[in-house]
Amino acid sequence: MAERRVTHTRPSISGSPDTLQEATGHHTLNPVSIPLPGSDLEAGKPRFRTSWQRFLGRGRKNVGVIQSIRKIYGCSWLNLLLLLTPVAWWAHFDRRLNDNAIFALCFLTIIPHECLFDYCGEQMALYCGKDFGDLITITLNNAVEVTLAIMLLLKCELKLLQSTITGVILLHLLLVPGAAFLTGGAEIWEQDLHPAHTQLNHTLLTVGVLALLLPASFYAAISGSSTTTTTNGNLGDLGNGTQIDFLTMSRGLAVVLLLIYISSRIFYHNPPGAGKSMVNHPMAPAQLKLDEERLQREEPEVNQWVCICFLVVNIGIMAVTSEWLVDSIEPVRNVSGITTEWFGLVLLPIVSFSADGAVAAGYFLRKALLRVWSRSHSTKPEPPNTLAKAEAIDLSIQFVLLWMPFLTLLGWWTGKPFSLLFDFFEVAMLLGACFLVNFVTADSKTNWAEGFILLSFYAMIVLCTWFYEGQSDVSDLLLCPGQTSEVTG
Repeated sequence: MAERRVTHTRPSISGSPDTLQEATGHHTLNPVSIPLPGSDLEAGKPRFRTSWQRFLGRGRKNVGVIQSIRKIYGCSWLNLLLLLTPVAWWAHFDRRLNDNAIFALCFLTIIPHECLFDYCGEQMALYCGKDFGDLITITLNNAVEVTLAIMLLLKCELKLLQSTITGVILLHLLLVPGAAFLTGGAEIWEQDLHPAHTQLNHTLLTVGVLALLLPASFYAAISGSSTTTTTNGNLGDLGNGTQIDFLTMSRGLAVVLLLIYISSRIFYHNPPGAGKSMVNHPMAPAQLKLDEERLQREEPEVNQWVCICFLVVNIGIMAVTSEWLVDSIEPVRNVSGITTEWFGLVLLPIVSFSADGAVAAGYFLRKALLRVWSRSHSTKPEPPNTLAKAEAIDLSIQFVLLWMPFLTLLGWWTGKPFSLLFDFFEVAMLLGACFLVNFVTADSKTNWAEGFILLSFYAMIVLCTWFYEGQSDVSDLLLCPGQTSEVTG
């Protein structure tokens, strides 16, 4: 996320970011570990104790409650859209406005929550460090999509839920990193990624997508010998048996995916060896180490306890608004004529990207104006960042390895027949996106041309999805009791 504010910092002990070399074309990774003062890497101090002391804000100024609330709601101009929250709720209960207006109001109301979650994640990173801060930021950035997905599950919009999951993963694999690589690499030859982190991400992303390929391939192998034709809203005997098989298969896969994600986080946050972390890895980019040092020195703007309480309240408000949004989806879809696939793959995931896109557009416009100003007044422009922004790829990995299995198990607990049998077209798109992203980041470096390629492939997916109406036989396996399959012409 682009920087939106000016923060106060304490004096540096081990160096200043000003010592970072300016980009002159090619650049190299710094193989020397930088000792971070007050971090978990200090010799002789247990990791848990130092992490807890850092979370409590030892050695930092105490931020008041009123100041924290003022900073949270003033972090972005998009927070003005929060004023539409009571209007959206009133429209839902009063019913004087049509469903299109209710959908639009709820849609606009949810957008600023992404900014709020992102800002709170940045503030919590100051209390938790780079490693755990990134995990908190990733989880909070997925909060909007997860809340919307849970509402779709509870409302038994399971086919739309599958399309939304696919759309969220594709958006965070292609659109968001593509835009970041394009804009971030516009003034530099190439940007760095963490090699060890990138290699692990390749494996995690691949195994998550392959887990979706297994049920799709299994169904393709048996599709000639079974049927899922519905009668009066209920599956036939053969189709009912097929549904149970895929539900059992999906729940087993969900457990395995959760174990994979948990083990990967343990490795990432506590790698083998005393005092080791991804930040002080020998091949970690120098900019990454300087970012951790900045987190050690920078004073937070928000009290950590106020931030936690705010997140709980904000999630509750967003959950209610998401429920009103889901209630208005079906009428809007019928009036607009948009297919379920395009609605879930493109439109709903844009809710989370709208905030990031608007803030990023304003940020880069400001940067461009400052650069023009510096050239006209012969001042030295700010050097470009050598570290690529690829956090969105981590969002996709968390969604496919944590939240998708969680939704599968939640469906089991609530009696909803949600399975990991996706449309083969959706699985093919995920496989293609996985291959392209892994290929682009294989050398742990990116440039603006590769960012444009990711954006172009996402545009191809949006175009092709507009004409796709889905597999009716797969959709039948996602019907809740009493639901009937839609007949597409």
